[in-house]
This record gives sequence, C-alpha cells and structure tokens, in this order.
Amino acid sequence: MDPKVSNGSGLQDEYIANLLVFGFLQNCSSCGFRRDLQALGCDLRARRGHEDELQTDELQTDGSRHSRLLPEGSETDSESQEEAIRSIARQLALIGDRMDHSIPPTLVQQLVVQFMNRNLSEEDRREHLAAALQQVMQTYPRDVEEEKIMLTLTMLLAKKVADHTPSLLRDVFRTTVNFINQNLLTCVRNLVRNEVD
Repeated sequence: MDPKVSNGSGLQDEYIANLLVFGFLQNCSSCGFRRDLQALGCDLRARRGHEDELQTDELQTDGSRHSRLLPEGSETDSESQEEAIRSIARQLALIGDRMDHSIPPTLVQQLVVQFMNRNLSEEDRREHLAAALQQVMQTYPRDVEEEKIMLTLTMLLAKKVADHTPSLLRDVFRTTVNFINQNLLTCVRNLVRNEVD
C-alpha cells in the first residue's frame, strides 16, 4: 500500500479503522442503535478535529502558535482516502446484510454477556471477539477471500452485539477497531489502495 495511507500526509491507521467500522454500522440495514451511533459519530468527529488541530498547530515556547503547513495535496489525498473508506464500508455493509443470518443468536448473546463483564480487560474482549469470529468463519468455504470475510464478520459481530444491547456500542466499537488494527490492517490497507487506484 502507498505509505501515505498509514503515515505522513495520509490518514492514520486508527482513524481509518474508526471510519471503516463507523461507516459499516451506519450503512447496515435494520440497526436498533441509531441514536447511540449518531452520538458516537459526533464524538469521533470532535476527537478527529482535535487531533488535526494538534498536528497542524504547534505551541511555541513563547505561548504563540506556529502553524505547520501541510504538504501540498495532502488534504486532497486524505479526502480521497476517506471517501474510499466510506465506499468500502458501504460495500461491506451490503455483504454483511447478506451474511447476517450466519451469526447464531446464542453466539451474540454470549458476546453480549462477555462485553457486559466490566472486569474483563480490552485484551480479553478482543480474545472473545476473535473466538466468536473463528466460530462463525468455520461456516465459510476456504476458497473465498478469507481476510475480507473476516473483516466483514468482525464488524457484523459488533453490529449484532450493539443491536442486542445498544449501551454496549462504544465498548464493542472500540474493541472492534483495536481488533482490526491488530489483525486485519493489511486487508484494510489493500482494500483502500484498490479503491483509490
């Protein structure tokens, strides 16, 4: 992948995963957590705006601000990458809607119980998500695009948990983003590169 997608003038990995998961959830049909998702979207935009501000303005020792100019074209690159991610999210949401029936309700209920356990660490939650994903992946043939199916199912599991218990949206969103960044980032980068090219 073009290195600009992961550093420098491009979008950062966490933001890419945030945008992808948020776009997926936003584009899935029939979700019962729209209000919670809108609030999460506002928080993500506010946080992104704050991060952009920190990257472009540096506080000088005398207390004044020094604006660092972004490389020419970097804003356009970021905008085209964002649009590519949104497009990928829409496509994966359509696939997810078709795969929705492959997630057993009992598996979703188990994940909900695990996410409700406040004693679990973020790593434990990722492990539970990974175990649920592996269980669902067993129903898919090995000749399909395995990483793309894993990515879609990971986000679909998040959607199902949030559908079941909307108050878990933020927790499952964070865990899903972290899981994607740790396990499926190459797949995401390849999808973005293919979409941008």
